[in-house]
Amino acid sequence: MKSIIDVFIPFNGDKQTETSVNNILKDELVKKVFLIATDTSLKPIDNCELIFTNHFASSQTIEKIAEKGEGKYSLILTQDSLLELGQSALERFCNVAENCGAGLVYSNYYEIKNGDRNQHPVIDYQFGSLRDDFNFGYILFYNNSAIKDAVNKSKQNYEYAGFYNLRLKVSQQHSFVRIPEFLYTTTELDARKSGTKHFDYVNPKNRKVQVEMEEAVTEHLKEINAYLLPNFKEIDIKNGGFKNEASVVIPVFNRANTIGDAVDSVMKQKTDFKFNLIVVDNHSTDGTTEKLKEYVEKYDNVVHIIPERKDLGIGGCWNVAVEDERCGRFSLQLDSDDIYADETTVQKIVETFQSEKCAMVIGSYRITNFDLKEIPPGLIDHKEWTPENGRNNALRINGLGAPRAFYTPLLREIKVPNVSYGEDYAVGLEVSRNYQIGRIYESIYLCRRWEGNSDASLNVEKANIHNIYKDRIRTFELLARQRMEK
Repeated sequence: MKSIIDVFIPFNGDKQTETSVNNILKDELVKKVFLIATDTSLKPIDNCELIFTNHFASSQTIEKIAEKGEGKYSLILTQDSLLELGQSALERFCNVAENCGAGLVYSNYYEIKNGDRNQHPVIDYQFGSLRDDFNFGYILFYNNSAIKDAVNKSKQNYEYAGFYNLRLKVSQQHSFVRIPEFLYTTTELDARKSGTKHFDYVNPKNRKVQVEMEEAVTEHLKEINAYLLPNFKEIDIKNGGFKNEASVVIPVFNRANTIGDAVDSVMKQKTDFKFNLIVVDNHSTDGTTEKLKEYVEKYDNVVHIIPERKDLGIGGCWNVAVEDERCGRFSLQLDSDDIYADETTVQKIVETFQSEKCAMVIGSYRITNFDLKEIPPGLIDHKEWTPENGRNNALRINGLGAPRAFYTPLLREIKVPNVSYGEDYAVGLEVSRNYQIGRIYESIYLCRRWEGNSDASLNVEKANIHNIYKDRIRTFELLARQRMEK
């Protein structure tokens, strides 16, 4: 088994690329190395062929890989970073690809960060792994015939979504296999915290990229019969006898230092209708319970519930609040770490329900520190959402925004998954399957990031757990939508 791998590397003229190339060329499985560049003034490295494209992530690049790849497999390095292959790594990639008949093989890897070598495990690809930022690592090991088939099937040329489109097309006919072994070492190029990277897709500077990603996933959904036309059911928002028009719901566990700010921001709300606050205190032990009792004594519209069950996550606490007879027609989310931006938030959300006859409303928010000073990335408004295609594009992104609010009768019917991460995304996808979601694009919510906040910075293992769950939620939703289309 010799000379069956063509290697493609993005090339910016850096010296480290030559080191990576020399490491790769030592392996007898390598047939040829191609350097993909956008700068036509660059000179090739010895024993390599230089290919020029307008943008590395473009369809043009994919087409040239399909054209140049003469071996059975193509190894594509996704970033121009220093690469060190592990012992018999390429042989392992080939062996797994041959045995499994995979269209794409990828693996765990080591990452050099601040001079230290750290393990970076990646996760298995699922049917619902539609995120365009799914982390395959730095090496994509494709079957060349799968690449050529994908190029022939592609209907559109992309400047930025070429690799995303390739992955979607190949996944329609081939399996993706993760090798749970650390087969290579590379250097981390993006040292930002996970909490900051998460919001790249809502950065206005990336708008052109996101439009292309949406076009690619929409085409994919149509091809796998999971695309939904913009036909929506309407709800009768006057249905049901509710004493309160709205209820703000706060699940809380051990947030004695923030729960007071959250409750105060609700009590300051000015509305032309009755509303209340339902706090589900999940057996706090740090003084949160005592603080809440003081608010109950002070305000007659504060409901403090300590559930009987001891196995509830955030979603389970939501179900307790929504099923309570004191819950209003609309259920509005507020995390125990956060606050409403001003005294008009509740009024604006309810008015959106009334004007748009929608089943769910999602607002916009600002990221702040504990002292409420704005920190990057600032405003999160999810303007990538469109009324026509938002529910299809929602399968590509990793969240729908905040604050979230629901038509209570429908939420009682759907139920919230009893977990503490992604429960809101799961409900949002299910609601969007049949109903329109209303949007508020101005900031009505302040989301605080601080040392004790669980979402500020996640380690690799925790981030993987979160991503596996959301991919599974997307898998459930894709299957449900395919059944609808049948």
